[in-house]
Amino acid sequence: SPSCPRVGGACPCRVSSVLNRDVKQFGKKHMFDRSEETCWNSDQGTCQWVTLDFPHTVKVSQLHIQFQGGFSSRLCTLEGCRAGEGLVKISDLYPEDINAMQISFAAFQVEETVLDKLKITFENSTDFFGRIVVYHLGVLGERL
Repeated sequence: SPSCPRVGGACPCRVSSVLNRDVKQFGKKHMFDRSEETCWNSDQGTCQWVTLDFPHTVKVSQLHIQFQGGFSSRLCTLEGCRAGEGLVKISDLYPEDINAMQISFAAFQVEETVLDKLKITFENSTDFFGRIVVYHLGVLGERL
């Protein structure tokens, strides 16, 4: 199972879809393999998402995400919760439509960032068909 970079331990991850259901080529594991060659590629449709279930409670400090330009999201909604609770909105991110790694600190300057689960919803894809392509997804934080 994929690991959450720098948070440590195996981290179960779920995604909204995979292009042509081809998990071998486009599956979620590719967001965490640190390869420049592989990616998660969603299928078409609005509001694709990723959820991360951390193996331990984490105080999240940063989110690192690298899209493929043209297949990014103008708006990402971050939600999180503790185990057994419902998701609560943390903040909105407004990534650029570029290929470079993007790092968000500001999203986590609030109290509600001690989490067992994090959900990232890609609300506004730059792709006409709503596809999202992510090469790297990293969560930095402190294990509690």
